Amino acid sequence: MYTNEMLESMKKVEAARAANASFEPRRMTAEEKDILLKTYHPDYKENEFAVLQIGPNKGDKVPTELAALLQANSRVNPAEIDLSAPDYDVDVLIIGGGGAGASAAIEADNNGAKTMIVTKLRLGDANTMMAEGGIQAADKPNDSPAIHYLDAFGGGHFAAKPELLYKLVTEAPEAIQWLNDLGVEFDKDKDGTMITTHGGGTSRKRMHAAKDYSGAEIMRTLRDEVLNREIPVVDFTAAIELILDENGKAAGAVLMNMETQEILVAKAKTVIIATGGAGRLHYQGFPTSNHYGATADGLILGYRAGAKLLYADTLQYHPTGAAYPEQIFGALVTEKVRSLGAKLINVDGEAFMHPLETRDVSAASIIRECSTNGKGVHTPGGVGVWLDTPMIELKNGEGTIEKRIPAMMRMFAKYDIDIRKEPILVYPTLHYQNGGLDITADGMTGVENLFVAGEAVGGIHGRNRLMGNSLLDIIVFGRNAGRNASEKSKSVTVGKLSLEHVNKFAAEAEAAGIHSDIVSPKLLPDYARKK
Repeated sequence: MYTNEMLESMKKVEAARAANASFEPRRMTAEEKDILLKTYHPDYKENEFAVLQIGPNKGDKVPTELAALLQANSRVNPAEIDLSAPDYDVDVLIIGGGGAGASAAIEADNNGAKTMIVTKLRLGDANTMMAEGGIQAADKPNDSPAIHYLDAFGGGHFAAKPELLYKLVTEAPEAIQWLNDLGVEFDKDKDGTMITTHGGGTSRKRMHAAKDYSGAEIMRTLRDEVLNREIPVVDFTAAIELILDENGKAAGAVLMNMETQEILVAKAKTVIIATGGAGRLHYQGFPTSNHYGATADGLILGYRAGAKLLYADTLQYHPTGAAYPEQIFGALVTEKVRSLGAKLINVDGEAFMHPLETRDVSAASIIRECSTNGKGVHTPGGVGVWLDTPMIELKNGEGTIEKRIPAMMRMFAKYDIDIRKEPILVYPTLHYQNGGLDITADGMTGVENLFVAGEAVGGIHGRNRLMGNSLLDIIVFGRNAGRNASEKSKSVTVGKLSLEHVNKFAAEAEAAGIHSDIVSPKLLPDYARKK
């Protein structure tokens, strides 16, 4: 199934494996990283961004695909929506059924709030399910939240909101304990001590994992807890517009049944956006590791209601998405593969970067190797570099791959590739939305009673996220939003429901000369073949 060029390159990788296993390419200097990123990272391609002409972030740049949706037409005509008799009336309305939404629901329910989850797919259909490598927490004797903070702050180019990052790292050990108590089956030694490993940009081994399906194990546990608590979940139903009250405070959402297109109204004292990321917008034509619902819906809903965005111009391209075979193009190859010892190798069998650089530096290095340096491996459908997986067992002993990354082994085995014996081809894949809605430490946006949790938040990670901090943030900030939104709901009196903000946004677009035939939120990617 390999071309002659690929086979010749693979021979070079095999011949150099023993030498590469003991060779450690030096880490780049800060100046070298800065030049590399500005030259090769997709976030620095100025022609791929547009300046917003309307809304709270007028004048800021965002990806062109996102700009089109932020400045598009609403899916609802306010004049046609009857807000006088809501179909649902709750204390806390949670939009999104992934890890952040489920964590928020559990804590809101814990606090006695009447809580409901609405999700356009099913509970658990989320990027949480697809996270593989692990979840960070500084809970070992040689580590501390302060060291975790420094790693994450530097890895995010010192751009994280300090109060958000502080909350992330200081509440991390408790988050791990909470998940463990709920039943998440983390990898442990025989004495019960949790096994931890390195990730890119970490100075300590603080990655907790459940083999290489950590997100699926966490989502399984959270989903079971939501269902066991009998928290109402309205699935296959999308939030298509937020509802404010006459005082401009969040007060619910207009919903649409994804199958029947029926319009429903949910009234709430507080609202939590937990809609996840934007990978299925395929920025700059990149493949993605994201699930099908990742279309930036929460950003659009929040923005139209008046909530500001933060760092919406920065995305994370995971350095190792599958580049071959084409059936799994873009699928995530967990960073855990590198933390176990596999190195990135070019067409000539050369290790060209330190294996544990941060994700943005790693992605840019691969793009450089495949473009300017001309040292990528050409496949029938594209280009990539080798991730030398057999190096793992050369370093750690036979059986390590099957024990520590079984999902990776199975994914490639379907295509007759044995990653214990053959290297695999990788190329960056659109993975994570670093930017999102701006929140304070209590999880609330500038729109009162509108909270956000998970990947829809901007500012937690700065301009680049370290491995394992996303599974962490959905727990820490999901629980945070659930606790604070439910507590806030106890003192809220909802005013008259209104969609006037939709009319005002449309008028602002008209005044700016924006005439679009696009409606948003997008809800699902459009993969229909065009004639």
